[in-house]
Amino acid sequence: MKDRLIHLHQTQFHISPAFIVRAPGRINLIGEHTDYNEGFVLPAAINKYIYVSIAPNQSDRIALYSDTYDDRFEISTSDIKPVTGWANYILGVIDQLQQRGIHIPGMDMVIMGDIPTGAGISSSAALESAVVFALDQLLGLDLARKEMALIAQAAEHTFPGVRCGIMDMWASLHGVAGHAMKLDCRTLDYELVPFDFPEIGIILFDSGVKHSLATSEYNDRRQQCEQGVAWVREKYPAVHSLRDVSRAQLDEIVKPRDLLAWTRCAYVLEENDRLQSACAHLRAGNLSAFGQDVYASHTGLRDKYNVSCKELDVLVSAANEVGVPGARMMGGGFGGCTINILPVAAFEKVTEAVSKVFETHFGRIPETYFLRIGEGAGVVG
Repeated sequence: MKDRLIHLHQTQFHISPAFIVRAPGRINLIGEHTDYNEGFVLPAAINKYIYVSIAPNQSDRIALYSDTYDDRFEISTSDIKPVTGWANYILGVIDQLQQRGIHIPGMDMVIMGDIPTGAGISSSAALESAVVFALDQLLGLDLARKEMALIAQAAEHTFPGVRCGIMDMWASLHGVAGHAMKLDCRTLDYELVPFDFPEIGIILFDSGVKHSLATSEYNDRRQQCEQGVAWVREKYPAVHSLRDVSRAQLDEIVKPRDLLAWTRCAYVLEENDRLQSACAHLRAGNLSAFGQDVYASHTGLRDKYNVSCKELDVLVSAANEVGVPGARMMGGGFGGCTINILPVAAFEKVTEAVSKVFETHFGRIPETYFLRIGEGAGVVG
């Protein structure tokens, strides 16, 4: 990838790059819909990356080339504004640096990668993380990785206009091979949790269902959680989010008033408890017990948070039947991928078996992605 990127940079801009950096996509092992409730998530960087080559060009122009789209884009450094398409994610990062008073000179960039788009493994966050890391190297900014993550998140909020959480960028920039990250979404404190299973890999099965209900249903779930918190706060003013609510308080105050809101809130409390349990199992090297937490997460997402769909449920059920240690839907729900944690030696057998069940139900074979936990953003040349 590095040699090809150097060649492409030279072909496009007739100069060699000053730096080449890469930033990975991410998975989330457990902890879904907990982030906006100030809970915990357990993401990990993966061995699929966005690569960026960068060099100054002694002008006031920023020239960008995407290998994925075979497309070139140019803009003046004094005219950074939202645009349509892939360049928008890069310009959002540049805009954030300019807003912080950082002078952005003319430069050339080439972007390429092997992260599949639309698979729910955060190709956009990887791109933003790679760009901010590349600019930090080029300009000698010496930014902390936390600051880079916040810049990348703000870029996504402002230019593409996606009000995402911090998890994707955080995992991309802070990832450590052989580890997941237990991230506190309230404080942004995190700790590395060993995922020390050399023979274990990850398969994503893509349901092929787009998140058509995700925005409206996501907003409904968020409102239901916020309503539950508001009711509890009437009696317990110190409560700020579901993070502060006990099950006893939930049962006492929310359950009699609105059973659906209680069910949503109960799921979040249970998911945070499952995440704590899952981390303990990983530290003990107990993959089997960890996998049961992962399956329980899917059950909660399906039955209490009601964000699964029949395609995701069939994929998880088929994985369970064929002996996958842990599987669940991953992401916001209503489509997307399932995550399956299993021995690499069983990849072929499991892929064939799960795909056959899925084809029987839906008349098509799911797209499949094979992953391992990888390293966070860094310089590669």
